[in-house]
Amino acid sequence: MEDDIWNRAFFDDGEWVSWSDVEEQLQFQEWRAKYPNAIRSLIPYFQDLLSLAESYHFETGRHLNVYGDIGELFGAITYGIKLNKNYAQGADGRLGNDHIEIKTITPFKTKDEVIVKVSGNFSKLLVVKINADFEVSSRMVDRSKLPKTAKPFLKIRWADLLMSGSAEIVNK
Repeated sequence: MEDDIWNRAFFDDGEWVSWSDVEEQLQFQEWRAKYPNAIRSLIPYFQDLLSLAESYHFETGRHLNVYGDIGELFGAITYGIKLNKNYAQGADGRLGNDHIEIKTITPFKTKDEVIVKVSGNFSKLLVVKINADFEVSSRMVDRSKLPKTAKPFLKIRWADLLMSGSAEIVNK
């Protein structure tokens, strides 16, 4: 009981509030400011998965196969994208009436580009980039702004996305 007293922050409304409760509330306020469109329950998963990928890479020199999931979670918490079920046909999620395709540039890629299936059912493309320092940023663009092609796949460079009128969000 003596040790437990030191973990208590203050007495409120007939109950003791712990320091961890206070820290949790401060964390939620920080997330609200940083990710105003977020599905807040997904934020800890995003942060934990990104941290795991980074620490695993630094420990082993190898990469986990989680970057696509990190990109999708980043889209959900930064834009408020409602993710579709895993392996669902079509786009990766919805934002209002728009179908969103999410592609991720991984830290080990030599070129900052993604390949998009032209026949895909999406109205916006979100490209998420995780750099070698495990900093995450994204650019979203309307499908109508993408180059037209008769080929089944379209190669899109990160640098070209800003020129096509996309918006950028950076998480550091």
